[in-house]
Amino acid sequence: MLIREAKSRDLPVILDIMNEAILNTTSMYAYDAHTNATLHQWFIKKRLDKMPIFVCEVDHKAVAYSSFDTFRICDAYKFSVENAIYVHKDFRGRGIGKQLLNTLIDRAKKDGYHTMIAGIDSSNQGSYHFHEQLGFTEMGRFREVGYKFGRWLDLVFMQLMLA
Repeated sequence: MLIREAKSRDLPVILDIMNEAILNTTSMYAYDAHTNATLHQWFIKKRLDKMPIFVCEVDHKAVAYSSFDTFRICDAYKFSVENAIYVHKDFRGRGIGKQLLNTLIDRAKKDGYHTMIAGIDSSNQGSYHFHEQLGFTEMGRFREVGYKFGRWLDLVFMQLMLA
């Protein structure tokens, strides 16, 4: 297993993982699959904003990605980031997510961020417990803020202080 910074050659795999999450899960509150063009713009914006994207390689093939971005756009939030970790469905349960999240936490500390936030669909108990195991604590729940697959979704915010 190798964790490294993503390169443009990783975009097709990232797109596949991202679209699988959009189309089949409530881990992303989006309806429509991304295109090569929208993902390319996402990648460029991450680079311009100096926000990391990491991939995990298994047998020289990217099988997961992670990133963080500013929590909100107003200036006062500039020391808070929100994480995103997505593992290809065939590679879940192998510790890849933990390696990626630890890499994100280390990078956020190095970059001088104060706190990391995770927004998790309340039905995703695996992600909830995963974050909890790495020191995140639940800070609040928002009832029925998302709607997907014909049902209302509750969003849980968890937080890790980095300092």
